[in-house]
Amino acid sequence: MVNYDTVLIRFGELSTKGKNRKDFINRLYQNTKYMLRDIPGLEYRKTYDRIYIRLNGADPAVIRERLEKVFGISSFSFTEKVSSDIDSITARCLEIAQSSDKHTFKIISRRHDKSFPMKSDQINRAAASVILKNTEMKVDVHDPELAIRVEVHADDTYITAEKIPGAGGYPAGINGKVLLMLSGGIDSPVAAYELMKRGMQVEAVHFASPPYTSDNAKKKVLDLASMVSVYQGMMKVHVVNFTDLQLNIYKTAGDPYAVTLMRRMMYRLAEKIAKQTGCLAIATGESVGQVASQTLESIACINDAIRMPVLRPLVCFDKIEIIDLARKIGTYETSILPFEDCCTIFDPKNPVTRPTVEKSEHYESRFPYAELIEEAASSRETVTVRPAEEEDFL
Repeated sequence: MVNYDTVLIRFGELSTKGKNRKDFINRLYQNTKYMLRDIPGLEYRKTYDRIYIRLNGADPAVIRERLEKVFGISSFSFTEKVSSDIDSITARCLEIAQSSDKHTFKIISRRHDKSFPMKSDQINRAAASVILKNTEMKVDVHDPELAIRVEVHADDTYITAEKIPGAGGYPAGINGKVLLMLSGGIDSPVAAYELMKRGMQVEAVHFASPPYTSDNAKKKVLDLASMVSVYQGMMKVHVVNFTDLQLNIYKTAGDPYAVTLMRRMMYRLAEKIAKQTGCLAIATGESVGQVASQTLESIACINDAIRMPVLRPLVCFDKIEIIDLARKIGTYETSILPFEDCCTIFDPKNPVTRPTVEKSEHYESRFPYAELIEEAASSRETVTVRPAEEEDFL
C-alpha cells in the first residue's frame, strides 16, 4: 500500500520571471500557507523551483481541494519521501507499480542532487528493471498508463504516480490592485477570477439604486464577492448609491443614451474610488458585442470619460465560455438569481449602439453630474467579505 506523506508543488510561469523570481515564489509560498492555514501539523519547505509540504497525517483530499485554488501553481503531486539510495528508490517504485491495476508504465527521474552516483537514465532503467522482473507490466515510454516520477535530492527522494494540474497563472496580489465593477450578473465574477489568475488583487465597486434595487440584490453581489474571494483570501466591496445620478440621466437624456451615460458616470465614479484606494486600473466583465454598451463605438465613447486604464479580461470570450467558467468556479447559480441590479432595472428599449462623445457631453452638460459623483463616492459603504468556509471557521 502506498502512503503519500508529502506534497510537491511545481511552479508555472514563475520560471520566466528572472530577477523578480524570488518575489513571485515568496508570494506563492505565503498564499499557499494562507490557503492551508487552518490545517494543523503541516511543515513547509521551499526551494528554487519547488515547495514541499509534509502532511503529518493531514487529509490529502482537503489539501488537494485547497491547492487547486492557488494561482501560480502549475501542478502538484502527493509523494512518498524515501532515502536517497537506489535500493530505497527502486523498492518504492515497485510498491507503487504492484498497487496499481495499470498494464504499462514509465519511470521519469530528475536529479536535483548532481552528486548522486547514477544519472537520470540509469535510475529509470534500474527502477524499470525491478518492476519488469516482479510484475506483468510493460514499459511504454510514449503513452504509459502509469507514470512514476522520481525526484532525487541530497537527503531525500520524492516519488509519486500522480501529477495534478494546478490553477496556473501568477500568485494572487503580485501584480498590483485593480477595482472591478461588480454587478449581480454572470460576467463580472468570472472577470474577478481571471484578474486574480493574472496576479492582481481585486477590490470591487457595486452600483445600487435604492429603492429601485433591493437588499436581496446587494446581498447577491456580496455573496458573489465572497465566492471569488477564496482565490485571494478576502475582498473589499464598495457599494455606491447610484440613484440620483440614474434619475438625472433619464430626466435629461431619455432612453437611447441612458446606458451610455450611466456607464460614463460609473467609470468616473470607479476612477475616483480607484485613486482613493490605491488601485492602478479599473476592470469590467465586458465582452465585445455582447450588449449595446459593448460595441467598439460604445466602448470608445464610454472610455473617453476617464484616463485610468480599463482591463477587460473577458473581452474575447463568448457567452457560452463565460457561463462554463462561471459554473466551474461555482458562481453561476447565484448569478442567475432573479434580483435585478441598477443596469437591468432601468433597461432601455432602444439603446444607442454608436454613441458619440459630443452628444454624450451635450447631455451631461444639462445636469450637475460632477457634484453627484462626488456625493456618491464620499457616501459609499465599504464591506469586507471573506470566503463562506472562512466565516464558518472564524
